[in-house]
Amino acid sequence: MPTVNAIDISLQHVLERTGPHVVLGIPLGIGKPNVWVNALYRWIADRPGHSLRIITALSLQKPQAHSDLEARFLKPFAERVFADYPDLDYAHDLQAGTLPGNVEVCEFFFKTADYLHNPLAQQNYICSNYTHVARDMMNFGVNVLAQEIAVREEPGKRRYSLSCNPDVSLDLHDLLVEHDLRTRVLLVGVINRQLPFMLNDAEVDEQLFDMIVDDPKACHTLFAPPNMKVSLADYSIGLYASTLIADGGTLQIGIGSLGDAIAQSLILRERHNLSYKAMIADLPAASLPLHPQTEPFTQGLYGCSEMFVNGFLRLYQAGILKRRVYPDLALQTLLNAGKIQDTLRASVWTTLRDEQILPRHLDPEHLSWLQKFGLLDSAFLLDREHLRLGRLTLPNDLDDAHTLQALGQHVEGRQLRGGFFMHGGFFIGPRDFYQALRDLPEDERAGICMGRISFINQLYGQEALARAQRRQARFINTTMMVSLLGAAVSDGLEDGRLISGVGGQYNFVAMAHELADARSILLLRATREGEQGTESNIVWNYGHTTIPRHLRDIVITEYGIADLRGRPDHHVIERLICISDSRFQYDLMEQAKSAGKLAAHWTIPSWAQNNLPEQLRSRLQPWHLRGDLPDFPFGTDFSPDELHIIHALTQLKSSVHHPLDLIKTLLQSTFRSESVPERYLERMQLDHPRTLKQRLLRQLFSGNL
Repeated sequence: MPTVNAIDISLQHVLERTGPHVVLGIPLGIGKPNVWVNALYRWIADRPGHSLRIITALSLQKPQAHSDLEARFLKPFAERVFADYPDLDYAHDLQAGTLPGNVEVCEFFFKTADYLHNPLAQQNYICSNYTHVARDMMNFGVNVLAQEIAVREEPGKRRYSLSCNPDVSLDLHDLLVEHDLRTRVLLVGVINRQLPFMLNDAEVDEQLFDMIVDDPKACHTLFAPPNMKVSLADYSIGLYASTLIADGGTLQIGIGSLGDAIAQSLILRERHNLSYKAMIADLPAASLPLHPQTEPFTQGLYGCSEMFVNGFLRLYQAGILKRRVYPDLALQTLLNAGKIQDTLRASVWTTLRDEQILPRHLDPEHLSWLQKFGLLDSAFLLDREHLRLGRLTLPNDLDDAHTLQALGQHVEGRQLRGGFFMHGGFFIGPRDFYQALRDLPEDERAGICMGRISFINQLYGQEALARAQRRQARFINTTMMVSLLGAAVSDGLEDGRLISGVGGQYNFVAMAHELADARSILLLRATREGEQGTESNIVWNYGHTTIPRHLRDIVITEYGIADLRGRPDHHVIERLICISDSRFQYDLMEQAKSAGKLAAHWTIPSWAQNNLPEQLRSRLQPWHLRGDLPDFPFGTDFSPDELHIIHALTQLKSSVHHPLDLIKTLLQSTFRSESVPERYLERMQLDHPRTLKQRLLRQLFSGNL
C-alpha cells in the first residue's frame, strides 16, 4: 500500500491502473477530496481520448451571489467562513454549462434546488435510495473510489479514519469483496488534516486503501454551512415534534432550521421545563398528541441518523443524548429489560449466568467478551483452572461463591464500555461543530459511531440487534408538500425535475412501520411564497410522490399534529385540513368533497379556523422576546451587523418583484433625514460610491435599512 506525497504522482498511478476511462465514486458532502478530484478532472478534460464519469451526491460549492449587492455582502463573508475551501471544478462547469464532452457527472442527491434549471444535471440524476448507492456504484463499473481521510500520528505508526463519510465506502468495499471484485476498484485515501478523527467503525486499517495521498495541498478548510435563522413557524413545528419524543427513545433529525428547532425544543424541555410546559399549554389541545411527552429526560435519547448534525451534538452537551446502545444482542436485550444497567452491580454475574449468557467455566472467547464491554480488566488472565489478576487467583467457576463475591467487588460501580449514544453515516455542519468534534475528549468521542449507511438506514442484515437498539424510535424528516390523502412530496416536481433526492427518507419511513413502537414524522411549513404569492403546502393531489400514501404516518405543520397511521381516508383529509393554513382550508375541503372523499356535512372545527401567521406570532413572540426561542439557538457565523444587512437585502430582493415598492424605497431613501451607520456602508463597500450605479445601490440599500 503506497503512500504518495504528491497529487500528480498519485494520478499517474491511478491512470496506469485504470487506463483512459475512469469511473470515479466519491462520497457525498464533505468527504470528497476536492483538490485531488479537481486535478483528475482537469487532467482528463484536456485529453479527448480519455473519459471520466463521476458518481456522487451533494457537491458543495461556496455560496454564489446573484447581484452586485449580494456579491458585496458575500465575498467578505465567504472569505472569513469558507477560507481556503476549494470549490469543485466539475460542479462549477456543470452549473455553467461548460462541462467537457468527455466528462459525465451523475448525482443521486442534489444540494437543494442547485440544478433545478440545469437540463444536463437533471438528465444524469440517479434516482436511488441511499442504501442502494454502493450497489449502484458497483453496477456502474466504478474503478476508482476516492475519499478524504483523517490521520493520527503516533510513535512508530499512523492511524487512519474515514471521519465524516464511512457511509458508502464501507458498504461498497463489502460488496466488492462479496462479489470477488475488490481488485477491480482502486481505493484512494487523501489525507486532510482538518478532518476530525472519528473512532469505532470509521477507524480503518491502512490496508483498506490501495493508495494514500499525503500532499499538503489537499488539506483545506471544511465546507461549513452557517446556522440558519429559526423562524417562529419552525419553532412551532419543533415544539409539536418534541411532544412525541419519548424518554429512553431513539431519534433521527436532519440539518437546517427545523432540526435546530427540534433540538432547542428538547433542550427547553430538559433545562427550562416550566417555560416549556407553558409553551405547550398554549397550543390547542386538539392539535397535540393524546399523551404529550413533556417531562425532562431521565434515561435520555439515542441518536440513529444518516446525518449526524450539530443539533445532535447540542443534545449531547445538554445531557439529553445519553442513552447508549451496544453492539451485542444479548447485552442490549438485558439492558432493555432492565435486568442490568450501564452502571454495573455485583449482581450482574448472577444475571449473566441465569440468562445463560456466560458458561459456568469461562473460555477465552467469553473472557474476551467480558473485557470488551468492561466487565473484566484486560489484565485478567485465564488458564484452565483459574482466573488471575496480579496476585489475585480465583477458581474459574462462576457458580463458586468466592469467585462470584470477588468478581462482584471487582465490577461494582464500573461503567459498561463500548456503548454508543450516536450512530451516524455522514456529518456536516458549521465551523464550531467541527471544532467541537476535534476537541471532544477521547472517551466521549468513542460514544459516536460513524458507520455504514446499510446499518443505520434499514433493518436488513442486523434486524434483531437493530430492533433491540432502536426502541421507541422517532424518525423525523422534512417534506415539501403533503397531499390530502397522505402522500408526501419531498424531492421533486411533477414535471420530473429533481429538487434534491430521496436520500434515506423512504428507508426511515418504511422502518418506522416495521418497528413496533416507532413512528415516522414528516415536517413541513403550511405555506410557501411562490410566484403567485402565498401557496399552501398541503394540496389535494400532486403529480409526484416521494412517500406513498400507504406509508402515511404523522405529519406536523406549525398548526399542529396530524396522526394518519391506519386511519380511513376521510379522517386523513380532515386531520390534514385542520393543520393547514386557514386561508386555504375551504378550497381544500371543497376539493375533497367534490371527489367524494369527504362527507358533505363535515365542517372545519372551530379550534382550527384561526391557523394564521398572526395567531402564531401572538402565541410565540413573547417567548422569543424572553430569549427562550432565539433566532439562532446554537449561534451563527454572521455578525450582528451582518444580520441587519441580511434583513435589508432580503427586503430589497422582495422589492425587485414589486417595481412600485422599489421606486418608493428609492425616493424615501433620497429624502430621508436620518443617517445610515457608516459601518454598514463600509461592510458593503458603498461608503465611497464612484459611479451612478454605486450611488443608486447605496440609496436602495440605505432605504431598506
